[in-house]
Amino acid sequence: MPHDELSRLVREDSVHKRVYTDPAIFELEMERIYGQAWIYVGHESQVKAPGDYDTTRIGDQDVIMVRAADGSVKVLYNRCAHKGAKLVAEGSGCVGKFFRCPYHAWTYQLDGTHLSAPLRSGFEGTCYDPTHPDFSMRALARVESYRGFVFASQSAQGIDLRTFLGGVVSSIDNLCDRSPVGEVEVAGGSFRVLQQSNWKVFYENLSDTMHARVTHESSFTAAREQSREIGEMPFELLIMDGNGEPYAFWEKLELRAYHHGHGYMEGIFDPGAATRDPVAAEHFANLSAAHGEDRARAILGMNRHNTIIYGSGSPHTVYQQFRVIRPLTVDRTMIEIQLFRCKDAPAAVFDRALTYANLINSPSSNVMPDDVELYRRCQEGNGTRGGDWVSLHRYLGTDRALDDGWVSTNGTSELPMRNQFAAWKAYMLAPGTEARHAA
Repeated sequence: MPHDELSRLVREDSVHKRVYTDPAIFELEMERIYGQAWIYVGHESQVKAPGDYDTTRIGDQDVIMVRAADGSVKVLYNRCAHKGAKLVAEGSGCVGKFFRCPYHAWTYQLDGTHLSAPLRSGFEGTCYDPTHPDFSMRALARVESYRGFVFASQSAQGIDLRTFLGGVVSSIDNLCDRSPVGEVEVAGGSFRVLQQSNWKVFYENLSDTMHARVTHESSFTAAREQSREIGEMPFELLIMDGNGEPYAFWEKLELRAYHHGHGYMEGIFDPGAATRDPVAAEHFANLSAAHGEDRARAILGMNRHNTIIYGSGSPHTVYQQFRVIRPLTVDRTMIEIQLFRCKDAPAAVFDRALTYANLINSPSSNVMPDDVELYRRCQEGNGTRGGDWVSLHRYLGTDRALDDGWVSTNGTSELPMRNQFAAWKAYMLAPGTEARHAA
């Protein structure tokens, strides 16, 4: 697709609906965004021992995260070098000391290196060479881990992971720092939600503060009615009630936008969060014993909502989860909600995170289906002849530039969406380079 045609799809104040509906554009995204950027693969805790593996996707590529014999974490394409069969089925498990293809029993060491093939005499006189990369599993070009969170890039060129993450690395730090030993682990299983919409819609919605009290009206209204009936507002209802805050509340939030499409929304630092309820008080005492009260209050008082790691998903620090966003087709997206346990933190902290995940993120919750329905409607509506452009106008021109990005002057600004599409445009027009741009 010509550069000038792609460039015309993104304006300063709007984007053309083709970015959500055109299969040819989706294919280019898989090459120029998911084929270049650092993408979250999984957490080291998912592959604890040598031979442990977990499968996932990077763009349109099936990959395996595996713990190698030397203890390092590798990310390999899920393909046998012989006939191309997938070596392991979707999911997780342990292959033992080596990979063995279920088709013809070619084997590979845990780092993907060719190990053996049956009846090797049959290859005499051919170019078969067990030391040649063509006869091994192929590893992704680059793999790095930050505090246990494993990312990979299919491109051999580019900036390092820490530089790529920029300002949103503080969200990963806060999630981990909620453990007194500074470590988290995937626990409690995960939810998977298949959304009938383009992958970019979820990223936009993560910082869309204007939709909450409209889209989720039924759930927060039900929570308030139930609260009146029982005469209290327990945690289970409180987390649904929050979407019903008045617009004045959302306007006070701070929206941060960083290079490469990343960002987050954050409220005013909340020192009272450390002791607001029995679970928080127990957690505060736990962290205070490890780091002192001032540091514990700073950790728990970070009032950060959705963080966006563009191309990967959204870690949520307060309730210890990562919503991983995996594009499947131009109008199908898989969302995997991973839940984390803060090591050595009180059990009640993890129980509360489980409750939040079940009531807010599960396919059968009162909240998640609201979003999924509206994402589908956006996808279907953009397939009609009712108009060509999607608006990004709110508070355009008011964003304040920082050294590493931008900050909104109003919490209902569409700065995050403009920032994401500026990154999208940079990736799509300059394949081979990470997207640094001006929002």
